[in-house]
Amino acid sequence: MNQSELMIALSELAVATEHEIQMEESPYGIDKKKLGMWIFIVSDACTFGAFLFAYGYMRIGAPVWGTPFGFSSIMNGMVMTAVLLSSSLTMLAAVRAAQSGTKALAEKWLAVTMILGAVFAALHLREWFKLFGEGWRLFYNPTGGAQQFGATFFSVTGLHLTHVVSGIIALAFITRGYNQGHYDESHVETAGLYWHFVDLVWMFVFPLMYLMNAR
Repeated sequence: MNQSELMIALSELAVATEHEIQMEESPYGIDKKKLGMWIFIVSDACTFGAFLFAYGYMRIGAPVWGTPFGFSSIMNGMVMTAVLLSSSLTMLAAVRAAQSGTKALAEKWLAVTMILGAVFAALHLREWFKLFGEGWRLFYNPTGGAQQFGATFFSVTGLHLTHVVSGIIALAFITRGYNQGHYDESHVETAGLYWHFVDLVWMFVFPLMYLMNAR
């Protein structure tokens, strides 16, 4: 075999190899948007876990912690929980509608999800201002209990509230892009993963920060 025949054979082999690589499906194939979101969720779950662990450690070690939440605050927290769980259902409905190709319905469910998220944030801020009015601060406990209560409560709930507000803003951008055709159902589904994660975190925050500190 001369040099020219060798070069032709190598070229054909390279083309065949490239074709095989392009046609072969990866056993770990996953949409890059979903992969990025799952990585973020795992890292963010570690952050929330660290915050809640620190809260539990300080609460167990404090001789007097303080229980600021009366019946009205607990009821407000239960309403917040119901609103957030409802928003998870509407987000699921939006994803299902987007996957089925009913674009207008998906946009309506996304709008409802954002409204419920805004209601949750408003109820959360109302509870904050109520505590401020009673004298609670980051490092001041008006009941004479551990000063760390304010720091842990406002830090953990503030972190979660930031995620909710960020989620509302993200959903607004996703809805606009989806309406204009820049985004598709995969973007809606990826946003849904984030929103469900935020709802799941609240299922840990509410009993630890509210129910365990009820009068």
